[in-house]
Amino acid sequence: MKPSLWIRRLPWSIVAIAAVLAVLGWLAIARAEQLSGGSGNLLLRQMLFSVIAGAAMLAASTVNYRILCRYSYAIFLLALALLLVVYFFPPINNAHRWIRLGPISLQPSEFAKVAFVLALARYLMYRENYRRLRGLLVPLAVTTLPVLLILREPDLGTAAVFLPVLFLMLFVAGAKRSDLAILVVIGLLLLPMFWTQMSCEQRSRITALLRQPAPGQTVGDDDSHLYRAKRVRALGGVWGSLLTGKESNDRAIYHVPEAQSDFIFCILGERFGLPGMALVLGLFGLLAWRGAAVAAATREPFGRLLAAGIVVLIAVEVLINTGMTVGLLPITGLSLPLLSHGGSGLVATAIALGLLLNVGLRPGYEVTNEPFRWVVGLDSG
Repeated sequence: MKPSLWIRRLPWSIVAIAAVLAVLGWLAIARAEQLSGGSGNLLLRQMLFSVIAGAAMLAASTVNYRILCRYSYAIFLLALALLLVVYFFPPINNAHRWIRLGPISLQPSEFAKVAFVLALARYLMYRENYRRLRGLLVPLAVTTLPVLLILREPDLGTAAVFLPVLFLMLFVAGAKRSDLAILVVIGLLLLPMFWTQMSCEQRSRITALLRQPAPGQTVGDDDSHLYRAKRVRALGGVWGSLLTGKESNDRAIYHVPEAQSDFIFCILGERFGLPGMALVLGLFGLLAWRGAAVAAATREPFGRLLAAGIVVLIAVEVLINTGMTVGLLPITGLSLPLLSHGGSGLVATAIALGLLLNVGLRPGYEVTNEPFRWVVGLDSG
């Protein structure tokens, strides 16, 4: 595609929203370091990760997504292989989540989510694959593979993303509601199996949600993460410490484990109050709306499902992370896209958004019963 055409067609609103969210993440990470007495290294690393993520987004937008469709199954198999490779590396904090190559740490589960959306979009682009219940059992079985591998790491947050993404992509593809209802029942019946694959810590985080301590009650170890997150958020008040200037001299009460990643939303609330939290949620809502517009405008099956899957993936991650921060969902350790500290998560999200831009750049293909029948005369870039 010619550079001038690329610039004219690119959905710049998506780029702008992602950039604003990334900058808000910088501010929240800087605040987390300030409260913990850090040296500022996390902020500098996140800025470096942002540069790499920007390059990854650009690369993902330029390679024609039709090429990726041909290799989507292979990409998914590679992602599964990497989820197995992590067990050959020493655990970090009692978890096998990272592949360490010198100073570089890679978290395959972050990229597995994007690979899963690619593979699922290719499978669902064929109508016969989702119009019958038998065809829906295949993606359910395929979804179980990464979920079980990620649960064993253990990583409950990332594993929890796959099933909602599967269900919503099936809904977008046009699966029958009766078949979807049957899948929900099957999913509920499989919950005991997933429960047995969870570690004791993961189970305790789920049970802790059902017995949140009231003010004045003793807080146990299982409840401490959520309690600290809610307390830090409350310390900011309605308008946040930046506007009110009210801060406690006791820095210990600001301590939240993994504040720069898992609980970045409560740090943002402490600093910028309810307006800051509303701004972030509003930006994510706007991002989802623009992504849905890209999917609706795309007349090619794989591209439409890919765009829809990326929107659903990011939306589910946002809902899980913010929900656990305010006590509506279990503490799962899932990061907030674009804001949380971490190179793998940021780059994986950037690649997903790059693919969304990719589809937005090339919407002019006809939806027919014959996948990938090109419209004569349309730009093939």
